[in-house]
Amino acid sequence: MTAQHEAEIRRIGEAIFAGMPKESPSVFRKDYWNGKIMEWSMRDEAFKVEMFRFVDVFPVLQTPEATARHIQEYFCRPEQDFPAWIQLGMKSVSSGSLIAKTAAKQIEKNIKGMAYGFVAGEDAKEALPRIVKMRKQGLTFTVDLLGESTVSEAEADAYQQRYTELIDTLADAAAGWQPDPLLDQDAHGPIPRVNVSIKISALFSQIDPLDLDGSIAGIKRRLLPLFEQAHRRGVFLNLDMEQYEVKDLTLALFQSLLLEPSLRDYHHAGVVIQAYLRDSLNDVHALCAWARQQGRRITVRLVKGAYWDYETIHAQQHGWPIPVYQNKWETDANYEACARVLLDHHDVVRTSIASHNVRSMASAMAYAESLGIPKAGVEIQMLYGMAEPMKQSLRQLGYRVRDYVPVGELVPGMAYLVRRLLENTSNEGFLRAKFAENTDTETLLRPPASAGRDVTDPTPNTTFLNEAHTDFARAERRQAFATALQHVRSQLGRHYELVIGGERRRGETAIYSYNPSRADELVGTAACASKEDAEHAIRTAYAAFPSWRDTPVEARAALLRRLADELRRRRDELSAWMVLEVGKSWREADADTAEAIDFCDYYADEAIRLMTPTVLGRYPGESNTLFAQPMGVGVVIAPWNFPLAILCGMTVAAAVTGNCVVMKPAEQSSIIAAKLMEAMEAVGFPAGVVNYLPGIGEDVGAHLVDHAWKRFIAFTGSRDVGLHILKTAYTTLPTQPGVKRVICEMGGKNAIIVDDDADLDEAVKAVVHSAFGFQGQKCSACSRVIVLPDNYDAFVERLVEATRSLPIGPSDDPAYGVGPVIDAEARAKVEAYIEIGRQEGTALLVREVPSGGHFAPLAIFSEIEVHHRLAQEEVFGPVLAVMRARDFGHALEIANSTSYALTGGVISRSPANLDRARREFRVGNLYINRGCTGALVYRQPFGGFKFSGIGAKAGGPNYLHQFVEERAVSENTMRRGFAPELD
Repeated sequence: MTAQHEAEIRRIGEAIFAGMPKESPSVFRKDYWNGKIMEWSMRDEAFKVEMFRFVDVFPVLQTPEATARHIQEYFCRPEQDFPAWIQLGMKSVSSGSLIAKTAAKQIEKNIKGMAYGFVAGEDAKEALPRIVKMRKQGLTFTVDLLGESTVSEAEADAYQQRYTELIDTLADAAAGWQPDPLLDQDAHGPIPRVNVSIKISALFSQIDPLDLDGSIAGIKRRLLPLFEQAHRRGVFLNLDMEQYEVKDLTLALFQSLLLEPSLRDYHHAGVVIQAYLRDSLNDVHALCAWARQQGRRITVRLVKGAYWDYETIHAQQHGWPIPVYQNKWETDANYEACARVLLDHHDVVRTSIASHNVRSMASAMAYAESLGIPKAGVEIQMLYGMAEPMKQSLRQLGYRVRDYVPVGELVPGMAYLVRRLLENTSNEGFLRAKFAENTDTETLLRPPASAGRDVTDPTPNTTFLNEAHTDFARAERRQAFATALQHVRSQLGRHYELVIGGERRRGETAIYSYNPSRADELVGTAACASKEDAEHAIRTAYAAFPSWRDTPVEARAALLRRLADELRRRRDELSAWMVLEVGKSWREADADTAEAIDFCDYYADEAIRLMTPTVLGRYPGESNTLFAQPMGVGVVIAPWNFPLAILCGMTVAAAVTGNCVVMKPAEQSSIIAAKLMEAMEAVGFPAGVVNYLPGIGEDVGAHLVDHAWKRFIAFTGSRDVGLHILKTAYTTLPTQPGVKRVICEMGGKNAIIVDDDADLDEAVKAVVHSAFGFQGQKCSACSRVIVLPDNYDAFVERLVEATRSLPIGPSDDPAYGVGPVIDAEARAKVEAYIEIGRQEGTALLVREVPSGGHFAPLAIFSEIEVHHRLAQEEVFGPVLAVMRARDFGHALEIANSTSYALTGGVISRSPANLDRARREFRVGNLYINRGCTGALVYRQPFGGFKFSGIGAKAGGPNYLHQFVEERAVSENTMRRGFAPELD
């Protein structure tokens, strides 16, 4: 940046500041209620958190009593020291009192006033007078319909209809407006008076970057007619940019739309670029090149970005690179760079500078002047209800200023309002610096640069980092997985032999494994072990045990880490095998492989910790040491639903602690187990330490359980089989070397409670994913949803429509989020429970399913009571019972009413109810404001109690204890009155 250019930026910036009226924007005026809120939010971070959470929940509170109760829960806790004008003396009054009701009504009035300071009205007709007033003040607009994502196709249809009405209403009104050359023309000629912004996530409920082409087609079914309508009516349409995961999809959709024959001569379409994204400058270059290549004039709205906190936290949670700059100055510098590139292509790109930062605006204006671009060639966009003095100054300087005007109901408007409040109270926000902290002009106009210590990308504060799940929003990851599927398909039909002591046995009979998505597609065959093979495997494991037992734990742990690396290397391949053998979707299969890797890495660390001897105190003349030793030989009996993760986790837990293992996979997933055995051999597991023994459970499995020599059984599966194993294992045989130990996980009948104040967008998504992810074939799956009265009707209606919208089809096709159940027997069981549901309750939905595979209907039943079979028995399929609760206490009573206690969930914004759930919702894994599936190693150790199983939680710090026995050694170190000195 040259000194001359900087001088021009200062000149323009100072002119903008000089033209501003002296009063602050209304949001910062301390004589207003919202001004007081802003002041305290900037002063007290704890107050800011509670205030914004209360603003978020407020629209769903249907009575003054509910509002008063939530005010008490958010602001009147003993440890808080918030201003009295907020607490309003409510600490000592009941929520039903006159004082509480009066206060609640006043706060309701104030919050609605705050919201409608940023939102122009509930619909276009209500907003129209404000829009007309803006135009008279010399401002133009773009209207955005609030409500970002839809959960069903019915909701997407409704949004399309609202956009249709919005376009027609505004176009009809605009026809009678007086012309304004500043607002109605740019450097290239006339521009539409009506400008509408669209969020693509509102127009297709199944949007998913994993299925890029399918998502584009699904969105275009509703979006293309809107663009054609806008073309006919002379209306500008802009595609807003949302979360990073749909950024590439949005850009591809924009280009695809403009290539449609009906839009070839439509030159009033735009898209957003977010400068806080690290790859936004590359996107700007690519977009400009595309426009030039196509000979199209497009508009680009350049923004900083409104989802910084979300993008940072979301990436951290998933272990992905953070896509946004972590330093504000980097975003500001990138913004200026992007603006220069856009202005360099002003003949094919109209640039909208969307910012409240005077430095950012002035930089673009100065660069445009240096290129000879008139003021009409640069548009300034700002947010409705914010920075009013800036808008007045810019208008006087001759720039076209367009307000981003949200329109919609209060509930969907809260997410927008919270983002605006965060923006206004940000420590680094320009408006706060200018109008709340009175920062001097010279400082505000400085070039973007580090002002001190930069913020580096934050990492979780933990000693163990999970293997990141694959980010399928990235094209190269989608292609890599598709290539792996093709590679695996080329290997279908092969035979896999038993592996006992490093030797292979073909077996007299075979297990045939078919693709449940395509029931006639043979995945492969595996040797079916006999009882003689089982006997040989146990004897071989015993022969290998002494050497393995005496191998240092560090060497065993190193072997696990090598196995983790091998699984990483073959990650897509292993996941592809799961897609084809057990019908997992791409994401579910990828998560399974990642969990297997986590088990290897985590148990390697834990084994060293566990098996390092512990010195018990320091006493003169005495040495006391506690240490762990392996038990001997054990059997691992694994399920088919997590065919790699659970099998690997149980096996390596036993092996790293020095035991030898006979590994018996489920018949339905014998091929994936063979692939795990291949990986173990490849990294050098000694012969006999792990033995691969596929077979029929009732035959070879029963023999392994009955065998007297084994010391432990690690089992995950059904309740009936688990109880039989427990009964058999604890029947002592004369020849057994000791008491057998059983680690047993047996399933669940899991519930999610939806509170009266729940965020229904989140509640519906959480329940749908938990109930129908992997077709409900998880022991953690949600099979009961318990709903409180105020939300019942709205929640159930949206739940049914969301489930109706789920695409069902082959799991290898990323277009389908729901695949088959494992086999014909499982499908028959689901169909039987659907008939039970018809008898016990009311069928709200029973989906039709495709043919050719083991596809089972997704079913939802209402009016299910606690005593019904559908409320008590594990279905292990996509059948969901909806249950009514009188209040939150009754909901907990229903949730705890089964013989299982594995997982549960609560969707609530009541601090009091969440605290109560922590105490009283008695399950092994309780999830708050999220789904009840998807536990991660170390972060959410997994396992339940009652009839959900016995033993320590898998992936937790106590799991390996189950595979060892403790020994204590005490030595008298004194000899004739002499003892070593204590360290």
